[in-house]
Formats: sequence, structure tokens, C-alpha cells
Amino acid sequence: MTTLRMISPAVTATQAAPPEPEPHAPAFLIIVDRAGDWRAARTGCTVIEADDFLANPVLDADILVINLCRSYKYLSVGYYCSLMAQARGQQVLPSVKTINDLSRKAIYSLDTGELDRALNDVLGADGSAPMPVEFSMDIRFGRTDYTPLAAVARSIFETFPAPLMRVEFARGDERGEALHIAAIRTQGLKALGEHGRAACEAALGAFAGLPQPVPGARRYRYRIAVLHDPDEELAPSNTGALARLGAVGRELGLTVELIGRQDFARLAEFDALFIRETTAVNHHTYLFAKKAESEGLAVIDDAGSILRCTNKVYLADLLRLHGVPTPRTFTLQHADAQALAAIEAQIDYPMVVKIPDGAFSRGVMKVKDAAEFTRVAEELLQQSALILVQEYMFTEFDWRIGVLNRQVIFASKYWMSKGHWQVAKRDANGKAEFGMASAVPLDEAPADLLAHALHAANLIGDGLYGVDMKMTSRGPVVIEVNDNPNIDAGAEDSVLGDELYRIVLREFVRRLDLLHRQVPAAPC
Repeated sequence: MTTLRMISPAVTATQAAPPEPEPHAPAFLIIVDRAGDWRAARTGCTVIEADDFLANPVLDADILVINLCRSYKYLSVGYYCSLMAQARGQQVLPSVKTINDLSRKAIYSLDTGELDRALNDVLGADGSAPMPVEFSMDIRFGRTDYTPLAAVARSIFETFPAPLMRVEFARGDERGEALHIAAIRTQGLKALGEHGRAACEAALGAFAGLPQPVPGARRYRYRIAVLHDPDEELAPSNTGALARLGAVGRELGLTVELIGRQDFARLAEFDALFIRETTAVNHHTYLFAKKAESEGLAVIDDAGSILRCTNKVYLADLLRLHGVPTPRTFTLQHADAQALAAIEAQIDYPMVVKIPDGAFSRGVMKVKDAAEFTRVAEELLQQSALILVQEYMFTEFDWRIGVLNRQVIFASKYWMSKGHWQVAKRDANGKAEFGMASAVPLDEAPADLLAHALHAANLIGDGLYGVDMKMTSRGPVVIEVNDNPNIDAGAEDSVLGDELYRIVLREFVRRLDLLHRQVPAAPC
């Protein structure tokens, strides 16, 4: 083991403790890469080289450790110094959390909103103050040479307690022409220069210790990947909904990042996966779900839910066996295609014929007589070994009940497309036209309809489901259960607004907290 070497003031490894600090002055242990990096003498300030600090586990737990290593890069010597100080029960500046927070703009930008507002309060968001488009400011132990921004510098330090930082500011972004924090970078002693070193030493001389935690500091630091295809015509979430997910995620202290099919290899970078692309088993969405689960991510919707919901034959049997009210349904294979008598004895024309894995009304046809039934059945049996035949139940609108973690979260009415019997009407080129959709408050939806929707969804799992239903003379009837249901801005969120996105993201937080054993299993 390396012998402990203390530098300025000199002590030996046999001494029990560093010199007593002056009354009311904090005792500092300064870690540097090389002894010559720090020259200032101060009573109560002990300097140690990083190698010696890492090699010696017996140090005063009451002393404040100031890590002035030249780099805090992940798994560098500087990173390990902060990590080991925390492991030894010491307070350290910067902490590993601060190092990680400042390692990526995607993380630290979650906490800069209030700082940006404070900056503009001081300098003027309207451009009245004569400030350049871009400028930077050095912060040393919460202090800066630029007096007008002294309070802002202190707030930045309290939010990101790092001893030496350079903050870059710019004017104009997606939020308008206001000033904002463009970048925050930690600095090393070697890069300071003579003036910077002197200012740093003076700032430490006035430093009174670690700042108190910022009130309302964010609790969560999770990264959620949202899989979507910007070219998908009928994606489960429109651009407005994806934007709200990102904004609400920032509010909750989450990083919400849109990813695409090309990002399969990046899944391990995230804590959770939210699929916002139409799913199928023979599709990359299913592979994404499987891969994410194998990496230990929280996934909505999981591969099991995709497997169950995307096959209507499975759903029909599952719902029937558990007593969920559904339209009268028959399953046919090719040998049965001519056996109409039994079906005609049970249901009248028109009938609905569908393939098991259709979505958004694809592969769903209404037949008016036996001749049309035979033609359509033969056509669909070329695509699937099994098809479904259901009774046709006319209603002016369908219900879509959203269920997440075995709780109803929204209810929407989907009106039929104009002049058509379905919600989606397709032209000869397959382009879809939709009827109007609008959410209704849950207390205005029929209670028995919500109860049957919840029963049906709970048979699938605890993910996010959309239960398609009709209210008929027989009462509520479940048509199918969809994984990955639509959550569109202006439709499903028209009652709850941003609260709908909070509900979804808080469920991710709940699941991730359970995975990390941080909170009890109660819902958020």
C-alpha cells in the first residue's frame, strides 16, 4: 500500500489527524493529481495526491473532501476519488451524482429551466440589456468575477455543486430569443492559468462549505426510450403527444428520448422502453420488446402483451372462456370455408370477417350475403390459416377504454368515419380516413362498460391496453383488447391534458423504482 503523503501543511502518516481548523472554518481535504497543482496554504486545509487518497482508506469522515482532479471522466482517477470518498462516508465536492449529471446535456438540461429564468430576470429577456449572443462565465466554489451574475452563479453552484465550472450562455432556441444555459462544463486546475488559479484560491478562502440541497430537486434520473416511426401513417401517438411526453418527462425529472428502428443496439443505454409504433409479432417492435426485457428495462408494452393482443383468435377464446361479453364469434379454417349453415343459424347478415392480426381496420370486411362471404373468406384464407367471423353490431360510435397497470385511465368515443360502418375508412390505395375521436370524463362513462373493459384488460396483463367496446341493447360488448393503444394530442388527452402523460410516465417511474428497490410496490 502506498504510504500516505500529506502536502501543505506537512503531516506524517503517523499523526492521528490533520491540524485543527480555525474556529468556525471548515476543514478541507483537497485532492489533486500532482502536488504542484495546488499551492495556496490555508489553516485547516490538507492537500493529498489522488493516488495516495485512493490507497489510504483511513481518513477523517468529518472532513470535507474537495476533488480538484484534472478529469472526472467515468472510471477515471478523479471519478474514483469522489466515489471512494462517498463510500467512506465523507462529504465530497463534486459528488458522483453531480459528475454524472454534468456528463450529458440531456441530463443537466432537465434542471436548467429555473436557472434560465433567473438569468433573464437579471439581464433582460427582451434584449434591452447589451449582452452578446453568446458568452461564458467561470464559477469557482459558487463565485464569479462578473458581479451582475453573482446570484445566478451561486444558484448554478447550488444546483450542480462542482468546485470549478465554465457555463456557456446563448440567446435564442426553440423557446424564443431568451438567454439560456447552452452548456456546463467542469474545469481542472491545470486549465485555469495564473489569474484563474488566484481567483480559485481566493474563492476557496471564502468558501463556507457544501450548499444545501436545492428545494424541490428532482428525485428521478431515468432515461425512457420512445420507439416510433416518423413515417408511419397511423402511429399510436401523433407528434403533439410525443412532444407532451417529452415536456412532462422533463417536469418529472426524466429523460424521454425518441428512438427509431435503427437504434436497436442502443437499448441498453436506457432504463425503459415505451413503444409508440404499431406492433406485430413478425415485426421489429416485438424484437425491441424482447431485447429490452432481456436488458432489464421496464417495457410498455411487453412482448407477452404484444403476442396476446395482436392475435384476435387468441383473444376471442380468452374472452369467451372468462365470461367477457363479446359478439358471437366463429373461427374458421380453409376446410370450413363452405360450411355456412351453422354460422347462418346463429347470426344474420351482414357479418364481419377478419384476419387475426389486422390493425386499424386492415383485414376486416363486412359481407352482406353468402356469395360475398365465400369470396371474402377465400381471399382472407390466403393470408391466414384461420379467420374470424363475427356478428355485425351497429352503433354510432365505439368506446375505447384505456387501462394501465390494472386501472382505467381514460375513456374515449370513436365515431364512425363519414358514410362508413367502421372508425377507419380506407380508399383503394389503403389510405385511411378516421371519424372524430374525443375523450369523456370517466364518471360519464357507463360503469358496467368500464368494469367489463377492466376485466378484459386484466386477462392480458398489467401493461397499457385499449379495450374496444360497443354499448348495445345487450349491454356492453368487448370487441377486442389492443396493446399499444392510441394516445394522441387532441383526442385521448382532451379531458386529462398533461395529466394523462404524467400517469403513463409515473407508471414507468414506479416500475423502475421497484426494479431498483427504491420504493414500496404501491402505485404512484
